[in-house]
Amino acid sequence: MVDYRKFRLNQWNSEEFGHIRLLLFWPVYGFLFLFVERLGVRDHYYPVHCALDDAIPFCEYFMIPYLFWFLFLTGMIVYTFFFDVKAFRRMMYFIILTYSATIAVYLFFPTCQNLRPAVIPRSNVLARFVLLWYQFDTNTNVCPSIHVLGSLAAMFGAWDSRAFQAKGWKIGFGVCAFLISISTVFVKQHSILDVFAACGVGLIGYAAVYHSACRIPLISGSISRE
Repeated sequence: MVDYRKFRLNQWNSEEFGHIRLLLFWPVYGFLFLFVERLGVRDHYYPVHCALDDAIPFCEYFMIPYLFWFLFLTGMIVYTFFFDVKAFRRMMYFIILTYSATIAVYLFFPTCQNLRPAVIPRSNVLARFVLLWYQFDTNTNVCPSIHVLGSLAAMFGAWDSRAFQAKGWKIGFGVCAFLISISTVFVKQHSILDVFAACGVGLIGYAAVYHSACRIPLISGSISRE
């Protein structure tokens, strides 16, 4: 376990504390996401839709796993940062690769979805919250789904961590990632195509970061298993 009380700014490049630099990705990503979402508004977006989207009903109860995503991803980042640095490194490399690829897609192939119901069929706390969320979150830049990629990142990070090697833990984290991923289509935040696209990007990221036969040469020394 790393003793962060010993950290000094001149130790950014040390073997013990070098992983802290990976956190710098988040403000960079935040700025880029803000740019594509709010500042770099396009005149034209490509709608994402398929027939399966029309067969999936709106269900406000899926807002619960949808919002759990924030705790799921943040919690795993925090846990591995403090208690399993090697898993933290691999998880952050996965996030950096997949999130950066997704931002590039948003920049060069901006997408949108028009799946949100005109009228919410029920009136309850969750349904009202969905309406508020629609006002907060735009319906643009949806494919691949960052929500799904974040769920995969947390799941892979947990599966990689020494503390969660038991079968029960792995199943539990897998179920959480699955419920969060499908929640995006039931609350009409994403098309199922966004989910499939994110899974494809996630598999490539998994192969690059976690699979020993497909390590990225520039970072293989940093993420190899021990």
